[in-house]
Amino acid sequence: MATAWIGLGANLGDREATLRDAVRGLRALGPVVAVSSLYETAPVGYRDQPPFLNAVAGVATEASPRAVLAVLGEIERAHGRERTFPNAPRTLDLDLLLHDDRVLDEPGLTVPHPRLHERAFVLVPLAEVAPGLGHPRIGRSVAELAGDLGDVSGAVRRVAGPAWAGMDLRDSQPGPDRRLSR
Repeated sequence: MATAWIGLGANLGDREATLRDAVRGLRALGPVVAVSSLYETAPVGYRDQPPFLNAVAGVATEASPRAVLAVLGEIERAHGRERTFPNAPRTLDLDLLLHDDRVLDEPGLTVPHPRLHERAFVLVPLAEVAPGLGHPRIGRSVAELAGDLGDVSGAVRRVAGPAWAGMDLRDSQPGPDRRLSR
């Protein structure tokens, strides 16, 4: 069993409801073991778009990183995700950030996420729920990496505690019809 750490983001439609539904959808991979607070963040790259809501979730899974990525794509498509241009506004964005301490560089799959260490909108929520989690390429904790970014209070603003996800993590076990094979 591995822990897959997933970054969640949305800036179109009912952002919070979409993210809440996406967290429930992650149960297809296994039990959701952690959900961060919800943060509002400025867009990165293409700036002429609404602000994002971001969070991070941890899922205990037997699925391979490639299988996790496939499920994330299915959840995004179910929520109307369209890839029009890089950094475009989106109904839902799910990124595989880490899969335990695995390091992979394959076509269409890089773990850990290649920009994880640069992005406050991912590091702040990840450091909230797993501060001692190590970055397998850099060899430093996510809390240290978040600290390296300096004061991000103007760019990453906490808007709700972990209860936003609307789930009791003790009851997040997948049903028999939701568990995926590797």
